[in-house]
Amino acid sequence: MASTGSSMLLSLLFFTAVLSLEVIYRGKLASSELFTILGGFVSSLLFLFLFTFIGNFQESCGIKTGWGAVVVAEAVALIAAGTVHRVCVTTCFLFSAGLLYEVNKLSTMTLSRSETKSKRY
Repeated sequence: MASTGSSMLLSLLFFTAVLSLEVIYRGKLASSELFTILGGFVSSLLFLFLFTFIGNFQESCGIKTGWGAVVVAEAVALIAAGTVHRVCVTTCFLFSAGLLYEVNKLSTMTLSRSETKSKRY
């Protein structure tokens, strides 16, 4: 499992790379309906990477991660999506909700597995 520091650094690096590529290809992403949906998905990846960065940063500082991290990461992703196309905002929100559900499911599964291991020993 990756350490908090390396995960935080990689998520910030991925966030920067995806945001840069989204800005570079803004015109292409707004050119058709399919690319507009793709633009929303790309913006939801921004949400995922920023949420991971904020969560790791809060964990390294000893702060409990809550809905504040979700709201901040979602706001930044929606603003980035809005610079591409208005429809990207809607698709970004929907894809981000799906990603948040999957992250929560994965987190719950990982925590229950680690609690089971600690009870065995």
